[in-house]
Amino acid sequence: MSTRILVVDANAGLHDPANRYLASRGFEISVLRDADFLQDRLRRNRPDLIVLDMMMPGVGGLTTLRNLRAAGDKIPVIILTACVDAEDKVAGLDLGADDYLGKPCNPRELQARIQSVLRRCSRQASVAKPQIQTRMAFGRFALDLRSRTLRHESSSFRLSDREFALLKIFAVAPMRVFTREHLIALMHRCECSAAERGIDVLICRLRRLFETDPSMPRLIQTVHGRGYVSVPDGQLAARLL
Repeated sequence: MSTRILVVDANAGLHDPANRYLASRGFEISVLRDADFLQDRLRRNRPDLIVLDMMMPGVGGLTTLRNLRAAGDKIPVIILTACVDAEDKVAGLDLGADDYLGKPCNPRELQARIQSVLRRCSRQASVAKPQIQTRMAFGRFALDLRSRTLRHESSSFRLSDREFALLKIFAVAPMRVFTREHLIALMHRCECSAAERGIDVLICRLRRLFETDPSMPRLIQTVHGRGYVSVPDGQLAARLL
């Protein structure tokens, strides 16, 4: 897929030398002569990068850039302008421009700047992207957070909303003793209500799913007089008794 470049410049055109050069190198170039309609353009057909002129009638380049960043839009922006004063350059970079290039520019340099900015932004996005955990270990089982199922080898057990909420609490905090009251409060945050005796019923159901002997539970153990604790390795939680 071609890299899409939007040139925002009242005096630019598709036949300008720099734009023709970029198009000949496989870039998809489009031109917007009025920054007043930039937001609408971004909603309809978002480019990969904006080349933005600073001096335009109506909304100027700096104001346009300021509005973009204030709205939380991190689209890469290269300022390309005849205003090469150091203060203007610093102002543009301070407002969030990714690069700044004076007019007239060498088309090959513009291409190199565009590719450099896109590579840098791609690396930053990759580093910043959160790693979303979709499975949590629970003993020899895996709790699938997307499908809300408990998996072991080829077996899969669908959990009710309350069973899932309760098991997730235990999976997140192994070896921590929870009273019934605490479990009820945590489940309420997950929008799953449960009465005190209802907690016991849910734990019995879960034990029947994954305990080898539900009468001698190893993964969710009872700590007498205190509550329940999950033990990932299935060993007796003697130190908690």
